[in-house]
Amino acid sequence: MTSSELWTRATAERYDAEETEMSSAAVLGPTLAFLADLAGAGRALEFAIGTGRVGVPLRERGVPVSGIELSEHMVAVLRRKINESKLPVTIGDMATTVVPGEFALVYLVYNTITNLLTQDEQVECFRNAAQHLAPGGRFVIELGVPPLRFLPPGQIAVPFDVSDRHLGFDTFDVVEQILVSHHFTREGDDGRYRRSSSRHRYAWPAELDLMARIAGLELERRVADWNGAPFTQDSAKHISVWRKPT
Repeated sequence: MTSSELWTRATAERYDAEETEMSSAAVLGPTLAFLADLAGAGRALEFAIGTGRVGVPLRERGVPVSGIELSEHMVAVLRRKINESKLPVTIGDMATTVVPGEFALVYLVYNTITNLLTQDEQVECFRNAAQHLAPGGRFVIELGVPPLRFLPPGQIAVPFDVSDRHLGFDTFDVVEQILVSHHFTREGDDGRYRRSSSRHRYAWPAELDLMARIAGLELERRVADWNGAPFTQDSAKHISVWRKPT
């Protein structure tokens, strides 16, 4: 067991309903095209596959997909969409869990590497990815750039969503590189809000590149989104691709 917080049954049951934008064709279309191109005719392994937001439609595109997921409750939701024979999932953490075979692609989307709350565990995640890759295979991470430029002296919080049904902001411990995402989600029309929070360890792109080098991987490409826009100093996130040498 790693330091990742374990997602509960209640969180798993409402996850898809709260992530409808991330499951839209506008988001998933470029994501699936990017990953399918890298997988080619090979197999893909998704770390922290969750409810299958990406893994299930990628499998439906013809890419053989396997998954690793820490939360049995998230996998239970995934199983309503696809059975084990079509998309096998191993319960365990993404830093140490090993599944059989070699893969052309290992991928980790939607900031999920930050669920590992120590640098050592994030390094082990890279090593685990490299262990699963065939020579020439790729490891892909989708991750936000830490928004510390929005923090003036004395401020520790940055809002990331202010809408009718949801208020979200992150608070930062810049010494430990830990952020806490706080959510106030409106439930129904009676004015009640549900409060929740989750901890994450943020990392800079250069730090991830060093983790990749420790794991024997080489940076092949970094872009700002799944459509391949150039990554610049103003990019809010990055899609990074590291390759295992042949």
